[in-house]
Amino acid sequence: MSLNELINIKYIIASLVYSILGIVVLFIAFWVIEKITPENLWKEILEKQNLALAIVFAAFVIAIAIIISSAIHS
Repeated sequence: MSLNELINIKYIIASLVYSILGIVVLFIAFWVIEKITPENLWKEILEKQNLALAIVFAAFVIAIAIIISSAIHS
């Protein structure tokens, strides 16, 4: 195995670790938001078909994902 192959494997493993870490942070952020909101988000979105809440929640998930990816990329 050459040095180039080892470096590439190192970057692949680092990408996987950071990806998993980012997903975990995203789920923790979702859990925190779920706990501090007065209503159950999934119940509101799925059962009551609250489209406005679904859009706001999607924007939240995208925003948190961008923050996490920026932190990992730096």
